[in-house]
Amino acid sequence: MKQMLDIYSDYLLASFSYTTATGLSRLMNGEISHDQVSRFLSSEMKTGKDLWQLVKPFQRQIQSSRGVLIIDDSIQEKPFTDENEIICWHWDHSKGRQVKGINFISSMYQNGGVSLPLNFRLVEKTEKYIDQKSGQEKRRSPITKNELAREMISQVIKNKVEFQFVLFDVWFSSKENLIFIKQEMKRDFICPLKRNRKVALSLKDKQNGHWQRVETLEIEENTELEIYLEAVEFPVKLIKQIFTNEDGTNGILYLITSDMTKSKTEIKTIYQRRWNVEEYHKSLKQNVSLAKSPTQTKRTQTNHFFAALCGYIKLEMLKVETKTNHFALKTKLYLNALQSASKTLREMNPIQFSA
Repeated sequence: MKQMLDIYSDYLLASFSYTTATGLSRLMNGEISHDQVSRFLSSEMKTGKDLWQLVKPFQRQIQSSRGVLIIDDSIQEKPFTDENEIICWHWDHSKGRQVKGINFISSMYQNGGVSLPLNFRLVEKTEKYIDQKSGQEKRRSPITKNELAREMISQVIKNKVEFQFVLFDVWFSSKENLIFIKQEMKRDFICPLKRNRKVALSLKDKQNGHWQRVETLEIEENTELEIYLEAVEFPVKLIKQIFTNEDGTNGILYLITSDMTKSKTEIKTIYQRRWNVEEYHKSLKQNVSLAKSPTQTKRTQTNHFFAALCGYIKLEMLKVETKTNHFALKTKLYLNALQSASKTLREMNPIQFSA
């Protein structure tokens, strides 16, 4: 079965169109049948535990105390696939609307320019209910994404992964997550706050219930403040950062960390590493055929997703060996395929047009 995973994930890497059991069988000149591919995809559903067993040797190669753990989610849109428990409607905060597809959460280890997914969860909306406003039947998950994130952080620590900080965006900055990381897991975090998050500027203010929205704080850029968050016992360090959006407008990021010893420069530099997860999402969606499978069941869709993750890991380790980024490696595969097709065509002696 492991050999089939290697063959199938290579197929996802090499393909530039839809990936099917028939397509792989033809690529292998019939050495692997359509039914063998189908049985592989329909085999026992792969989990984050299976991913860890595969990625562990590579993670151990790059591990150090300077590593960071990044938690983030994304959606692979599948608008034309039949709905089920994992392919359904999810809120996409980057687009501000509902989209149909697979919502997945990853825990990614980043160190020394290498980014490896250590665990994953697919959001499964197994419960159906009637929306009170619209009267329509909808789906929901019995487990929140924040709960799934905490499960993955706990598992990474059980797996004895060395890391310096947990990094995540504003959507995972709930008080439950912050308390869990700092007090239960004994680790530190860096993350942004929502602009309406309530804070106190001193322990006395906290004890007296003097809270204010973080966006109302009159502080200059790069100012460091020790603050308290509502319903969080320990203090955090706050930094106001101003950045430029793609449209040229200015945005404000209120970064916090539970490590009170880090300087503002260190905090900003470390948090900048979170953007590696965006590159991971982009490569996963564009370079390893994540969306290009006609699989129809929860099991086959999950196993295809797992194989795509394995394809990403192969690309990432190839990047290390070749010092070439994912998209350049994919372009090289494409050019080699074109050259092979052109050579085959010339050997077939096609009709030549005279000038």
